[in-house]
Amino acid sequence: MRRFDAREVTEPLCRIADLPEGRSVGFDPLNEGRDTMFVIRKGDSIHAWRNLCPHYDRARMAWKKDEFLNGDRSRIMCAAHGALFRIENGICEVGPCIGQQLTPVPTVQRDGALWIDGIYAPGFRR
Repeated sequence: MRRFDAREVTEPLCRIADLPEGRSVGFDPLNEGRDTMFVIRKGDSIHAWRNLCPHYDRARMAWKKDEFLNGDRSRIMCAAHGALFRIENGICEVGPCIGQQLTPVPTVQRDGALWIDGIYAPGFRR
């Protein structure tokens, strides 16, 4: 298998109970050495996104580990550009990429755990 081939993730991302309410958590599902996606739990909903800003796809969104949200935790924030995205649908409302959307990561809840649903491609585009 080549380094950039998409593949199935054979381990769950985490236990659902371990996801903090209203917070973001980064994950490295292919063990690439960096968080290539993140998850936000908001009430009964779980939202999963790639760690790629649509303005510039090599920009990592978090300003530090697991910090993908703005100060009041109402929006996803790209630390590189200050862009703000809706948690529920990933659409940019403020910043250089207004109207563009974060890339969703399909997930499924199974046996109390959160799994990626389908194959997953390595992190940042080259």
